[in-house]
Amino acid sequence: MSSEQRKIRVAVVFGGRSSEHEISCVTAGSVLSVIDQDRYEVVPVGITPTGNWVLTSGDPESLRIDAATKALPTVSEEGVELALPFDAAGQLMTVSPEQGTQRLAEVDVVLPLLHGPFGEDGTIQGLFEMMGVRYAGAGVFSSAAAMDKVFMKALLVGNAIPTSDFVAITERTWRTERKKVLDDVAELGETVFVKPARAGSSVGISKVRDSKDTDAVIAAVEAAREHDPKVLVEAQVIGREIECGVLEAEDGGTPDVSFPAEVHVAEGFDFYDFEAKYLSTSGLTIPAQIPEEATARLRRMAADVFEAMGCEGLARVDFFYTEDGRILVNELNTMPGFTPSSAFPQMWGATGLDYAELVERMITTALRRNPGLR
Repeated sequence: MSSEQRKIRVAVVFGGRSSEHEISCVTAGSVLSVIDQDRYEVVPVGITPTGNWVLTSGDPESLRIDAATKALPTVSEEGVELALPFDAAGQLMTVSPEQGTQRLAEVDVVLPLLHGPFGEDGTIQGLFEMMGVRYAGAGVFSSAAAMDKVFMKALLVGNAIPTSDFVAITERTWRTERKKVLDDVAELGETVFVKPARAGSSVGISKVRDSKDTDAVIAAVEAAREHDPKVLVEAQVIGREIECGVLEAEDGGTPDVSFPAEVHVAEGFDFYDFEAKYLSTSGLTIPAQIPEEATARLRRMAADVFEAMGCEGLARVDFFYTEDGRILVNELNTMPGFTPSSAFPQMWGATGLDYAELVERMITTALRRNPGLR
């Protein structure tokens, strides 16, 4: 079959070195189960927890959460090892002791279904840029800025987009200015949330009920530092948690925004942490039952955040909606959870775009983009 006649070749990249490795695998399994095999030739590429790149079977069943044990899937070290993943012009390279390095196939577009550091943070996007490969989602800078919650907040504040008060803690300030840091945290209010600056899926987050309790704050910061040497401490916002899905417009115009969803945390969970998100009965109300005016304002703000952060392809914007009608941005995810039960696909399903159509939209948007500088 000539290159003009062959199917569009899509590399689905998943796993990775972050604490969200398993959730990335679940996302990939869901996408692989609906991707149009008549239109696309899929090349499943797994990144192991140690950072090795391997060709995998791409069997969606092997990438699901075990319903009985709640065991999470992972990328095995077994499989055909990939060399530096791409040669010039998107050429995948394999390596083996018997045959050495060989060209495998030219990839037309990559779906980097990676969450967290070393995947959603601009690092792998930089690799794709250098190799001249089209890929879905945000570019290098917007991926990095959205992943780092401290820089995200700084950009939001610079664009007059409201967010909660916060204190950033770096490795240096924690080591040399700890008293000042703890004093600043105490000024945020009675209850604070301490989280790694560059993690996702609510990994490593602690709720501290008394910000003046230095022992509790120190313990929470150290727990966050197990995932990231840079830590964010945020003032608690009393309000409802509302999320919106955003997609790059097909006509190049203003981004499309889904109906908003309200998060309901399952009974027994203090906040929307990893277990509440993935291993519980936490649910969503779509559309969120808030006033029509607030819904319109929230959707406009979601599009504003998408553009202010330089996002492309897709994103999920998380908000707080307070009793007095204020809307504050909580987080921005440039590669949100993408299983059928995740908030992003559910919101778009309620808005009129089903899961398979959403995957197709992600691919076609990426294919329209020229390789190189964004």
